[in-house]
Amino acid sequence: MKNYRSIHKSVPFSFVINKSEFIGNCKFVESEEEALDFVDSIKTKYSDATHNCCAYIIGEDKLIQRFDDDGEPSQTAGIPILEVIKKEDLTNVCVVVTRYYGGIKLGAGGLIRAYTKASSECLNESVIVDKKIFRNFQIEFDYTNVGSIENFLMNNDIYVADKQYSEKVVFDILLDEDKYEEIENKLIDLTSDNIKFTMIEFTYQSSLNGKLIF
Repeated sequence: MKNYRSIHKSVPFSFVINKSEFIGNCKFVESEEEALDFVDSIKTKYSDATHNCCAYIIGEDKLIQRFDDDGEPSQTAGIPILEVIKKEDLTNVCVVVTRYYGGIKLGAGGLIRAYTKASSECLNESVIVDKKIFRNFQIEFDYTNVGSIENFLMNNDIYVADKQYSEKVVFDILLDEDKYEEIENKLIDLTSDNIKFTMIEFTYQSSLNGKLIF
């Protein structure tokens, strides 16, 4: 696992040029099957469109890269969309640009600019984020340390997913993997080593300007 950039949510973008309407849609995907399903869903939604062109990049190492001109002149649609994804340094994202032909030909240059704009604006509207590796773990401690630990977690912007109060207090925490060792040592010092850490799983979380977003 390693950190990468992708999108957080899907927001369409549309505009009209020389009577042709272009509609950009994008989605976070984690497999080629998910990407193809998304392309099919857009083709179904805009089944009366002239073209539904697409591109996607998948994998932490960006090993899967595909594009489709869907009937537009070669290299005027799919590749421009793919190049936008590359320029933004994104992966695990699929972009589909729908075109309703308005009767006026745009030429190769015009098509490239239109598909580039539709995909670029769609991605920007969808919020580009860092997909960072987080460690989901539990900390177990005595009631005497509740106040100091809650203040510490709040002051360090550490997300607490769940709190359980029984014989001891148990918090489920999400923490940036890069900060885990530092925070663990500080919690040990804070509680005089009267704290237990239990690993649950590693997970990807969306981060924007250093803050978790859900």
